[in-house]
Amino acid sequence: MSLIKITPPEQAEGQLAETYRDIQNLFGMVPNALQISSANPELLANRWQATRYFRNHPTLGRALLATIRLLVSDANHCAYCVDFNAAMLINACDQTPEQVAATRQDPSQAPLSAKDKALLLFTLKSLHTPADVNSEDVAALHALGWTDRDLLDAVTHAAYNRAVDMILNTFKVERDF
Repeated sequence: MSLIKITPPEQAEGQLAETYRDIQNLFGMVPNALQISSANPELLANRWQATRYFRNHPTLGRALLATIRLLVSDANHCAYCVDFNAAMLINACDQTPEQVAATRQDPSQAPLSAKDKALLLFTLKSLHTPADVNSEDVAALHALGWTDRDLLDAVTHAAYNRAVDMILNTFKVERDF
């Protein structure tokens, strides 16, 4: 049971009901990880808009984004998100449980392209030691074909995920998958 009141989909009204319908149409359910934001329908709508943006990102692929979330959540000890993203990597990105476990132990072992892996490692560096990021890091990613928008989006995705982990851990959101 969450520490704050969650409005379930069947009790939602107004903007909250509209956002829930959109989530339901995409996922077939409204995960607890999103229902936790029902206390503030505007905030949930903004979170959902960001989720849709990254879900349809033109250059950052599903496996790269799920790996970023997996590793951010692992560092934040958010079991809900670790399990969710591990399942996504296994079920939707054709990774094995052994590959996911190896990635958690050593991100450089992630079964991603060299280009994606470079952005993953940069994103993790920005998350853990942002003061150490330098122009050479950015130039190396540009040389691989990543744009400034891609770099900003990857780091933003990791930062958003860190915030979600904090919310889920703080309010004891129960796993529902």
